[in-house]
Amino acid sequence: MASPPNGFEITSIPNEVKDGFIASILGGLAMTARILMSDSPVSFGYVLRRFLSASITAMFVGLATKDYFHSVGLWLAVSGGAGYTAPEIADYLIRWVKAKGEQEIKKVNGKTPKKRSK
Repeated sequence: MASPPNGFEITSIPNEVKDGFIASILGGLAMTARILMSDSPVSFGYVLRRFLSASITAMFVGLATKDYFHSVGLWLAVSGGAGYTAPEIADYLIRWVKAKGEQEIKKVNGKTPKKRSK
């Protein structure tokens, strides 16, 4: 069995990356628990999209705010809270962009002459 290249060890992964990964898992699990406790039926794709949205957001917030908090518990709470709210914010932005797009389509369709039917 070949030995790993010099200087490469599993422990060479920076602590910030490990902490960001932990924060992403916590954010995703918080969102998944919230979905599973709701009364409305949901699909697997819905749960997966929201889990990934929460996980990615919690990871980036965790990495960005690591040095601002002296308490690990408070830092994880902020990361988890950001992950918890990320899917709702994403849904709001998607609805807003869709509404703006529909407004623009109505403006364009209103200015074009309508074709006569035979």
